[in-house]
Amino acid sequence: MLATIPASVLSGITGHPVSVEVHVSVGLPTFTVVGLPDAACREARDRVRAALLSSGVKWPPGRITVNLAPSGIRKEGPGLDLAIAMGVLVADDQLPAEALADIAFLAELGLDGRLRAVPGVLPQVRCMEANAIVVAPESAVEAALANGPVVRAPSTLQELLSALRGEEAWPDPPVSGLANTRDEAVDLADVRGQHMARLGLEVAAAGGHHLLMIGPPGAGKTMLARRLPGLLPPLDESTAIEATMVHSATGLDLPSSGLIRRAPWQAPHHSASMIALVGGGSRALRPGAVSCAHGGVLFLDEMGEFAPQALDALRQPLEEGVIRVNRATAAASFPARFLLVGAMNPCPCGELGQPGMCRCTPLARLRYARRLSGPLLDRFDLRIHVGRPEVSDLFDAPPGESSAEVRKRVDQARAAARERGAASNSELPDDTLDHQAPLDPDAKSLFSHAIAEGRLTARGFQRVRRVALTLADLAGQTPPLTGEIVAEALFMRTEPVTVAHDPWTLPNARP
Repeated sequence: MLATIPASVLSGITGHPVSVEVHVSVGLPTFTVVGLPDAACREARDRVRAALLSSGVKWPPGRITVNLAPSGIRKEGPGLDLAIAMGVLVADDQLPAEALADIAFLAELGLDGRLRAVPGVLPQVRCMEANAIVVAPESAVEAALANGPVVRAPSTLQELLSALRGEEAWPDPPVSGLANTRDEAVDLADVRGQHMARLGLEVAAAGGHHLLMIGPPGAGKTMLARRLPGLLPPLDESTAIEATMVHSATGLDLPSSGLIRRAPWQAPHHSASMIALVGGGSRALRPGAVSCAHGGVLFLDEMGEFAPQALDALRQPLEEGVIRVNRATAAASFPARFLLVGAMNPCPCGELGQPGMCRCTPLARLRYARRLSGPLLDRFDLRIHVGRPEVSDLFDAPPGESSAEVRKRVDQARAAARERGAASNSELPDDTLDHQAPLDPDAKSLFSHAIAEGRLTARGFQRVRRVALTLADLAGQTPPLTGEIVAEALFMRTEPVTVAHDPWTLPNARP
């Protein structure tokens, strides 16, 4: 007897429909899986057999052949367990084929017959055309986000068989079956002093501009960066779906509602490899940290300690908002539109600029500075020096503005960008800047001097122009951009301070 059961597999963050064909015939008891299965798929034999026996179902004594069609797509993971089990029962005449008509199955089976969740349920459900789908209870909320087939979520194989045979009603899917990832209660009001760094955060959030903070240890760079997601607006519907699909494919926790609405936060360790950062893999192509930060913030603490080749791999997704991974046998594209925030010390010991304090040799400083290539550094719209706060700021200064107060100005600036046809000013095309951000004579003169002196590249000129437009939006000004606004934008990017015998330049702090 032959049975065909609809299912799906995950490739990157894309689901592909799969037909699980099961053939049961007379012969020596064997179980063979064909159709490019990986080790987890081949091991389904033992899981399915134990689950059926634990559920009081007879295991066919003959020859069982399972084909995972189409055979040209590699099948990975245990998500086909349930479909294989259903195919075995139908092919062995223990279940009528009519009971499974137009129902897809997507779950791993435990040896006791329990249905277990698998990663990537949302993209896999979106690719199916069945009228109903059976998933584990933990995946029910995520599967319902696809707005496609009816979601069934029995907790065990016995419950599923009883429902298919009409002996019992389908169990109600859980209202909330996903882990609830609560944001930390962090507020910008907790930051004392650091007025220039606070302004840099506000500009970065309002315009989507990449931010680099350079300063000694303990100055508060990480504390500042951690408060940036609280300034960003909620994700729009399209970005929320993309971010949820990425998190689902990588097995990260999703909020109790299922859909990611708040800006994600990713902070990989500086020992992360290039594949961990941008995605890929030798066989299974999986998203990296840049894709998990899609729609949110990618924070690289101790940026000078990352491998240079890993940092340079960020250049293309920073420009295009997508990462393309190509291997000899597979290729995948992952969304990667994120706000990059880097934090690093001015030198390996962190005391550069403090008279008599730096212990680094000139060669060590040069090697440390070269970790960030010129093209990558040019993509940072804002470069802020974060010094240690004053004692009076720590003990006597009143709290600064809260995240809620700053977010109001950020929302106004984002609204102005949407009127220009972009989600933020950083996404405005170059060919529209002459119309959207015209310059007055003083502004043109400032830009001309900066470019002539080599402080700005052509790309840097357009980036600073967008920053100036964001500053104007935050100040409630309308174009043309004035010389004062452009001078402030240039100050937040290119104003250097030179340290004797040192190759590194830091953006100067405003007096």
